[in-house]
Amino acid sequence: MNTGRSPRPESAPTGVLVLAATPIGQLGDAPPRLAQELAAADVVAAEDTRRFRRLTSDLGLEVNGRVVSYFEGNEQARTPALLDSLLAGERVVLVTDAGMPSVSDPGYRLVVAAVEHDLRVTAVPGPSAVLTALAVSGLPVDRFCFEGFLPRKAGERARRLASLAAEERTMVFFEAPHRTQAALEALAEAFGDERPAAICRELTKTHEEVRRGGLRELARWAADGVRGEVTLVVSGAESVAEVSADPESLLAAVCALEEQGTSRKEAIAEVARRAGVPKRDVYEVVHVR
Repeated sequence: MNTGRSPRPESAPTGVLVLAATPIGQLGDAPPRLAQELAAADVVAAEDTRRFRRLTSDLGLEVNGRVVSYFEGNEQARTPALLDSLLAGERVVLVTDAGMPSVSDPGYRLVVAAVEHDLRVTAVPGPSAVLTALAVSGLPVDRFCFEGFLPRKAGERARRLASLAAEERTMVFFEAPHRTQAALEALAEAFGDERPAAICRELTKTHEEVRRGGLRELARWAADGVRGEVTLVVSGAESVAEVSADPESLLAAVCALEEQGTSRKEAIAEVARRAGVPKRDVYEVVHVR
């Protein structure tokens, strides 16, 4: 991202960008440092200023700086003005409606702009729907990846999931409640009906619920309707490591991936990589059977 501005000179005042996490549910989960940073801020950039005012009122927090909106619709246009504030030496605190800014929320553009101008970027760590859902899912947590929101259009969503069918790490997705069933159906088509998963709904709130099972089973459950904020956690694919280069082993590995929902093209590429052989060798084995 090029803002068109030159990096600040050494003698310029030092502004600081603070990414401040806010509760995803329980108000008591607000980080203790949140109050300190809001009181010290020259500017607070809030995703929704009305929700922010409600949050600070409920928590009894003092805000001395000016408050501006910073959401998806105006993020690109407002970033230059916030960068000017940082370059002028001001302390800018960025908050979103819930969780950590810039993680599927506004903030990334401003972080990039600040980094490009050698400005300090720090954070007030706190609640995260991604890590909370992962921790309570009961699925492997040693390696995971965050995939954000799936595409809304069925074709784009299917292509994205096809590219993830052989992913061995646990995957975390955000989803809107009214699209949860469709997302689970698409996941089942791409990864297989029995792939273990968890629906984490209304995390840390009064009606928190974690539903675990196979993808198709969860899709049937979601058919009755899902309410509240939803985070989906899906187990990764079983490893096909140590594939032997003999034709029988190559064919069996491709078939196993196809049964999990991986396309034949991607299964061939993956098995070739695991076996350390050219893709054409696996292709020939599969297509002459």
